[in-house]
Amino acid sequence: MGVVRDAEPWDALLAAGREDERLVATTALHARASRSVAIPNDLHPAVAQALAARGVTELWSHQAAAFAASRESDVVVTTGTASGKSLAFNLPVLDQLCRDPLARALYLYPTKALAQDQARALAELAVPGIRPAIYDGDTPREARGAIRRSANLVLTNPDMLHMGILPNHEAWRGFLTHLVAVVIDEAHVYRGVFGSHVANVLRRLRRLRGDELRMLLATATIANPVELAERLTGRDGFALVDEDGSPGARKTVAMWNPPLVDEALGARRSALSEAADVVAALLREGARTICFMKSRRAVELMARFVRDQLPAELAARVAPYRAGYTSQQRRELERRLVEGDLLAVIATSALELGIDIGELDAAVVVTFPGTVASLRQMWGRAGRRGRMGLAVYVAGEDALDQFFCRHPDEFFDRAVEAAILDHANEQIFAGHLLCAAHEAPLVPGRDDALGDDWEWHAKMLVSVGELHADRRGRYVPRHAERFPAGEVSLRSASADSFAVVDATSGEMLGTVEAARAFTTIHEGAIYLHLGRSYEVRTLDLEARHALVAPFEGDWYTQPKKETDTEIERLLDRREALGVTLSFGVVRVTETVLAYQRKRLSDHEAIDLVALDLPTTSFSTQALWYELPDNGALGSTPIDALLGSLHAAEHSQIAVLPLLAMCDRWDIGGLSTNLHSQTGCATIFIYDGHPGGIGITRRGYLHFETLVEDAHRLVSECPCAAGCPSCVQSPKCGNLNEPLHKRGCVELMGQMLHQ
Repeated sequence: MGVVRDAEPWDALLAAGREDERLVATTALHARASRSVAIPNDLHPAVAQALAARGVTELWSHQAAAFAASRESDVVVTTGTASGKSLAFNLPVLDQLCRDPLARALYLYPTKALAQDQARALAELAVPGIRPAIYDGDTPREARGAIRRSANLVLTNPDMLHMGILPNHEAWRGFLTHLVAVVIDEAHVYRGVFGSHVANVLRRLRRLRGDELRMLLATATIANPVELAERLTGRDGFALVDEDGSPGARKTVAMWNPPLVDEALGARRSALSEAADVVAALLREGARTICFMKSRRAVELMARFVRDQLPAELAARVAPYRAGYTSQQRRELERRLVEGDLLAVIATSALELGIDIGELDAAVVVTFPGTVASLRQMWGRAGRRGRMGLAVYVAGEDALDQFFCRHPDEFFDRAVEAAILDHANEQIFAGHLLCAAHEAPLVPGRDDALGDDWEWHAKMLVSVGELHADRRGRYVPRHAERFPAGEVSLRSASADSFAVVDATSGEMLGTVEAARAFTTIHEGAIYLHLGRSYEVRTLDLEARHALVAPFEGDWYTQPKKETDTEIERLLDRREALGVTLSFGVVRVTETVLAYQRKRLSDHEAIDLVALDLPTTSFSTQALWYELPDNGALGSTPIDALLGSLHAAEHSQIAVLPLLAMCDRWDIGGLSTNLHSQTGCATIFIYDGHPGGIGITRRGYLHFETLVEDAHRLVSECPCAAGCPSCVQSPKCGNLNEPLHKRGCVELMGQMLHQ
């Protein structure tokens, strides 16, 4: 293990960064004063004794607060990384299981790795009478019956609850009848389409079990923890525990911006190469480091680049850590890291959630991970108690990366985003209502756990032949032999989808909504799955599947498409910033005409390949605003007008993830100088998923902030005419033509001065 000297091991690195202006800014995060309290007298003696045997004689204040609050209500705990949130929900659950031999508890985790980690922790705690078991897709079939009968604490994931437990609830009757607590860890992961599905799965669970149980949620710091808890579970009255009593490590947070290599085009040195230099410098000084990358491929490349800069004895102590490894391989890497044998691990962000990998000196995050909340989770890995830690953010050329590099103070101080979901999305809800009817007949006036409007949706399903009313007036499946849970993917907003199959292994990688299939998995497309690249070999429209193969090339693809929007229903309207701002339902019609191949290194176009695909359409939520004829663009030539509107649309989509926890790929847009329904220049921004999931609703409510952020993003970018750091979009259906940066700045500037 490297020796950390009295002088911090990264002083020389930061000094060099200041000298060549790569280091944009640093700030100090001071250690948080810890607040410990005595273990509650009313904690069951068996749990208290197990804690004492592990050397735990006091609790952090938030752990005690969660235990006390759980006696009266549901609880959501939102405290920092490594603050002991697991013990905060374990204590009330273990206490209840010890008091009632028949009681059962269900723990939900978004990944198998997290469930494995928590199972180990429970086994080490060794509370007498607690019989934990993991129930997921890897559980041997011969072991599943014993788990249902004897385990009193089952650790699983939403997919297994949806596909394995609820449809087979009769086999789980003994467990569900005595279920007293449901724990939902890493609750901030359940947002967007995935969260909207999981919210319906939890309502189906409540319907079968009833509400005589306690729900305990743990989440990273987000803007709306109570709202998320209530939307996710369908229950009100959550107690919020957010005052962190654990000792936070002191940290230096550094923003590192690769230098420009072409100022006119806004091109910068590769963030990956720059980060490799940073990590190698830290390792040479003995700093135990974790580096977060966005993709599997980037993880492997970073590990190689770092090793190439180090002597053999140090290079052997650098390892990648990503999905795709066996559980045994991951456990071995975790053990080596905790014990100090590994000096550095290069990991995908998906694997940082809550897994115990010991105390580290430095955390390096390469490019913006999508949300400020996620970034702070990653920063939380840096710093050992009693010592300074270093968190480095290495910016890329993306719009948000450069926006924050120009506003470092705001970056450090900016409020975290809100987690958004909409369980009532019509297409998502209809699929789960069918699942619920398969599990037990739907009874009018009784099944309120499914929501206030479930009977209206049931009647709609009757009208399309999916349900029918029996002689007792209950809604039951018309096709009893079907297995609807198998037809509902928790990661797709639509039941109409295409399967994506790895042609080399025959494995189904996932599904893509039909509304997005032609832009995502057309023949020749480079498709990303869990951070790994695949090339689409064939798209079979009749069989509804795409065959893909692993891809290692140096290009990516961007579809060229025509898009139209039709306003179907106005839900809200207001005047804002001198424009008429609306929110409602629109129908989006898209025709994919071709795709362009672009080099990864410099984004230069290689070629344009024509496609022959049918037109698709879907309804979704959108915000749109109408620009007055006498505004900033009143006398603008048509090319500049179209380019200004287009650039404004792109920039506002780019910054919308700062308000809602989403990805720009979840959002679509259209700008036009004359829309057939509004009769004037109009910009539309819409949810990219059928039915909508609430993203643009938040943009509508916070429109002034959206435009202000977008204006600063574009106006302060040093490029001459627009670049990937301001108005160009990697997902533009018009291949970023036309764009007019100056007109965009003038347009939004005038709006902000209204």
